[in-house]
Amino acid sequence: MTGTIHQNVPDSRGTNAWRADPAFAALLDLYMTPQVRALLDPQLDRMGALVGDRLERLAIEADRNPPVLSLRARNGAPDERVEKHPAYRELEQVAFADFGLAAMSHRAGVFGAGAPLPPVAKYALVFLLVQAEFGLCCPLSMTDSLTRTLRRFGDADLVARHLDGLLSQDMEALTQGAMFMTEQAAGSDVGAIDTVAREEGGEWRLWGDKWFCSNPDAGLAMVLARPEGGQDGTRGLSLFLLPRDLPDGSRNAYRIVRLKDKMGTRSMASGEIVMEGAAAWLVGDPGQGFKQMTDMINMSRLANGVRSAGLMRRSVAEALFIARHRTAFDGRLIDKPLMRRQLAKMVVSAEQARSMVFHTARVLEAADGGDAEMARVLRILTPLIKFRTCREARKVAGDAMEVRGGCGYIEEWSDARVLRDAHLGSIWEGTSNIVALDVARAARRAGAGEALTDYLEGLLSEVDTPLADQLRPLLGRAAALLTEAAEGAEAEVRRAATALYHVTSAIFLAWEGARIEGPTGTDRRRLAELVVTHRLCPADPLAPVAADPEWLPDLLARAGCDTDG
Repeated sequence: MTGTIHQNVPDSRGTNAWRADPAFAALLDLYMTPQVRALLDPQLDRMGALVGDRLERLAIEADRNPPVLSLRARNGAPDERVEKHPAYRELEQVAFADFGLAAMSHRAGVFGAGAPLPPVAKYALVFLLVQAEFGLCCPLSMTDSLTRTLRRFGDADLVARHLDGLLSQDMEALTQGAMFMTEQAAGSDVGAIDTVAREEGGEWRLWGDKWFCSNPDAGLAMVLARPEGGQDGTRGLSLFLLPRDLPDGSRNAYRIVRLKDKMGTRSMASGEIVMEGAAAWLVGDPGQGFKQMTDMINMSRLANGVRSAGLMRRSVAEALFIARHRTAFDGRLIDKPLMRRQLAKMVVSAEQARSMVFHTARVLEAADGGDAEMARVLRILTPLIKFRTCREARKVAGDAMEVRGGCGYIEEWSDARVLRDAHLGSIWEGTSNIVALDVARAARRAGAGEALTDYLEGLLSEVDTPLADQLRPLLGRAAALLTEAAEGAEAEVRRAATALYHVTSAIFLAWEGARIEGPTGTDRRRLAELVVTHRLCPADPLAPVAADPEWLPDLLARAGCDTDG
């Protein structure tokens, strides 16, 4: 009697996410100094191994067991607390304590570094971390960006009081951060905020409801409020630092009304806050709150882009693994023309996003170093990334689920969780319409459009190939389209921002390809060519079938490799 042969579903668990991504190592050689690269290499390998197994297991468990709001002790005494599953607590330990991801940009000492590490170091590790767990990355980035905003705008005494807690790698001493901004009548329209700030006896007190507050039990939160009698709109807003606990150890006068039952990021708590005379400290100058909060929002938008790029990388890596290890119709899936083309589309989107976020980290470092021109470039890159990278992540995650097939729809695997989480990027810190309008606003008001065009022209001067000649006129046309949209054709803003994203990412890819030797450099140039052909040039839907490039199988083969961990 002949037995039935069953083919098991390919399972990549145990794969080291760092070692399986050789292109990432080549990119970091370009975007990091040799000293930082040498310091970070063992940490990237350690994170890659954790992501491929332990963190993946913890993330699945934390997603299945969302946090719970408890309001009283068993004897009836008030005892408000957010109870988090042990798996989430372990994830916090890895991110905040073991790797110091919220601290490394602000102080020396993480991994023994003699100075704060550059943004690219933090984003490289988060890019790996998010391939296992997305929800935790919100509290992580808010703690990091709150620290940055507090140091930039807070007075010296306020900073000195709270900095050690924000930068601690001891979970018992750590102060996590949050941002309480959204209100029911003031979502994307920040100028409609009606939370009131009153000065009483030399202290500020806040009254109002905040409708969507992630990490609601954080030790500190940045809050936008309107001082009593302040003018309408964003010009009447001030920025406040809200402590959960007062200096005497008592709880501040605000409460969590409930936790949100969310589609994604279920491991991390989001709630509704009611402030009833809560004590807070003014940050920076009165009436400058929106401008100051924008700094925190922009850093959060960039972090959103990094996370979306990481989710795409996770999705691509899974799809490639399945396609290489599963057979159907007498052959491997990856050798089937339709599958190969589907994978290629996913790879292009993922690599566009990766180049955008890591090149922007380079720009951020220059801007923070005092380069005013790079500050203008950064001003437009952050909403551009938030607008398009986060949208691309939804599609790539959905396509990866389809590659796995029916098992991708089963919660034992992470495909469904990754897809749910991917949808949040397009909502957090501004929906797509709002962020596309911000791209146009930056181009028009801040001179950022011209600054970006000049910067990209400079990069093209380093690309000595016919590709540069293709990209120059496309850059000019994309810049002109954005200018036209910004000056009154509002309905075209999304199309213009999309065009600028594709041109910018293609130029970044081409520039990387010109500076990286070997197969990775060749692949970057070819990816840029695919962006030009399929994202920027018109296509005739009724034209005869065009053959795929002969080098496409090699590009896919190098887009991810199997490791034994």
